[in-house]
Amino acid sequence: MSEAEAARRLGHLLTRTEAQGIADRLADGDTLTTALKAVAAGRRAEVRSLLDMIASGPGAGLRHILVLRAVEGARALPTTLSPLWTMPGHLAQTGPLTTSVPHLVNNARHSVTCSTFNFQRTSGLWTALQAASQRAGMAVRVYLDTRAADSNGQHWSPTTVEVAAHLKPAEVWRTREFDGSYVRNHAKFLAIDHRLLLVTSANFSWSAENNNVEFGVLIDNPNLTETVERELFEAEGVLYEQVPAS
Repeated sequence: MSEAEAARRLGHLLTRTEAQGIADRLADGDTLTTALKAVAAGRRAEVRSLLDMIASGPGAGLRHILVLRAVEGARALPTTLSPLWTMPGHLAQTGPLTTSVPHLVNNARHSVTCSTFNFQRTSGLWTALQAASQRAGMAVRVYLDTRAADSNGQHWSPTTVEVAAHLKPAEVWRTREFDGSYVRNHAKFLAIDHRLLLVTSANFSWSAENNNVEFGVLIDNPNLTETVERELFEAEGVLYEQVPAS
C-alpha cells in the first residue's frame, strides 16, 4: 500500500473526533501507543499500521500530526439538530413528530442501524424496517434487550427470534449474559445512512409514536453517527449475540 493509499484509508477509518484526539496527544508529546487510546481498541492495530506506512522513524510524529489534522479538517462538517416530539393532541409546536420516523427508514439509501428496548408490532417502524431489510443494497442492523423481548409474553410484542424472522435478512442482535447477569439494552436510537442519528426516549410502539409525551433529537452529523454505530458494532460478541433467523 502506498503512502497516499494509507492516508486515504486512514481518512475513511477515523472520525473527526478520533483524528483530533490522536493528533492532540501526539502534539502534547505522548507516544503513539498512548495517543492511539483515542481510538477504539479493535481498530488501533490498523490505525498504527497505516500511520507507519505514512511515516516512520525520526520525525514521523510531525508527519502523523499533519495527516491527522487533514483528516480532522476534512471530517469537520456542520451539525444540524432538529427536535422530535410525541405529544397527545398533536400539541407539539417545534420540529417534526415521532410518527415521521418511518419516513426516514423508507428514504434510507444504504443502511439503517437501530437500537431499542423492545418492539411492538403496532409500531410504524415494524413495517418500515421490514421493507428496508428487503431492499437491494440495504444493510439493516437491530439491537434488542433479550429479557424485554423474550420474557414479555404479550402477542403484540415479538420475541427476538420473531424479530429476526420478520426482518430477514437483516442482522438482529440481542443482549447476552455478561459478568453473571443479562445486559439491559436501553439505548434507543436510529442511524440512517451513517449520517442521520435519531436519539429518542420513545420505544418502538404505537403509543410511543402517537400517545405518550416523548422527546428526541435528530442529528445530521456523519462523524457522530458513525461513532455511535461503531460502539455497538464492537460490543457484538461480548454484550450481544446474533439472533438466528429461521
